Amino acid sequence: MRRHENLLGFLALAALWGASYPAIRAAKAGVDPLLMAALRFDAIGIVVLAYALVRGQSIVPGRADVRAVLVGGVGIVAVHNGLLFVGQARVSGAIGAVVLATVPIWSVGFAAAFLDSARPTPSRVAGVCLGLVGTAILAVPGPMAVDAPDPLGVALLFASAAAFALAAVGLRRESPALGVAARQGWMMLVGGPLLHLGSLVAGEPQTVALSTRFVVAFGYLVLAAGAVGYLLYFGLLDRLGPVEINLVGYVAPVFATLVGWYWLGEVVSTNTVVGFLVICVGFVLVKREALRAAVAS
Repeated sequence: MRRHENLLGFLALAALWGASYPAIRAAKAGVDPLLMAALRFDAIGIVVLAYALVRGQSIVPGRADVRAVLVGGVGIVAVHNGLLFVGQARVSGAIGAVVLATVPIWSVGFAAAFLDSARPTPSRVAGVCLGLVGTAILAVPGPMAVDAPDPLGVALLFASAAAFALAAVGLRRESPALGVAARQGWMMLVGGPLLHLGSLVAGEPQTVALSTRFVVAFGYLVLAAGAVGYLLYFGLLDRLGPVEINLVGYVAPVFATLVGWYWLGEVVSTNTVVGFLVICVGFVLVKREALRAAVAS
């Protein structure tokens, strides 16, 4: 049963985070990138800590929780998202999707370096590489529509992917006592103020232009992709490890494409279908043992 729960949780996370790409695009018209990220994590932190209290969970961090909160709050919430939002503002969404799909590749390298139990196998490496190829096919438009990406934007996005993967591997080395919800909430409330500071340093206007589209998109980013998504992510991270859970970056673009087609009227091209098939092959190569066990059980 746990294997089936993990698979369903993985797919749900991919759907929630995949749909966040068009939601971010819809919300960008109302607020600058770093301020949007800061406000998002302020709200997520409050919502998740309230959820922990309602469930009767302790929200008082102990000594064993502090490092995990700092690693997640600084590495994932502040550094990863700060670099992501700033870098994405300089390049197209297609380029951003391809670069962020390197998170599992960074995870393989960091896990091999820091986690003795996570040595990569040939099939896993081949699957990760196929996943990257499939994501590139899915995200990059036709040759006539491709502009040369901004080198600084691409560099910031690669750094964002590396920061996310390194922090995820770092969290596997910690043994926090707090539950997932409380731990996640404190991470958001550590990272949110750092993003606010970054927004001020970057000289962003501290204003929000409200509209129906912005309110819907921001609400989705906070409650669905944010609170529910991160609860799923950290729960699956504890059970699956950083390499396997970060493969969500290869499945999420499929949902991003479908939601973008339905919500924003984006065209589903042949590249989308081919990319989806290649991603599926890569995913099966990496997860073949888990999939075989799930089918056999």
